[in-house]
Amino acid sequence: MKHFFGAITLFLFFVALSPAWGEDVVNQDQKVKAAQAVAEGWLTLVDANKTDETWDSASSLLQSVITKEQWQKSLQAARGPLGELKSRKLKTATFSKSMPGAPDGEYVVIQYETVFANKAAALETITPVLDKDGKWKVAGYLIK
Repeated sequence: MKHFFGAITLFLFFVALSPAWGEDVVNQDQKVKAAQAVAEGWLTLVDANKTDETWDSASSLLQSVITKEQWQKSLQAARGPLGELKSRKLKTATFSKSMPGAPDGEYVVIQYETVFANKAAALETITPVLDKDGKWKVAGYLIK
């Protein structure tokens, strides 16, 4: 009988927590979707070689660690040799409140399996952050 009441207490504890937990998960899902939409729009600019626009629409965090000219050169060096985009498929999108080497905040780490004309299997990682103005903006971009 003692185990029965313990099980009921544990069950009630989880039931009491579940609405808050459920709201948090839904809220994170909405944030991931919003960040993913921004990332996909930003990648469209990258694909069109609009380096000025990628910089202008990037987060204050990214802009604080690299100049516009450095960004343009780095992006050209990374993407130029790969050639034209052939396909991009979402692999993962994960919400996080911390990133290595960055201040705590709200981030979404998004990975795409990508095929370019000159690279058959690439992994693109793009990290939007909820910026100071309350909008999702890209804080990082990496191709492996």
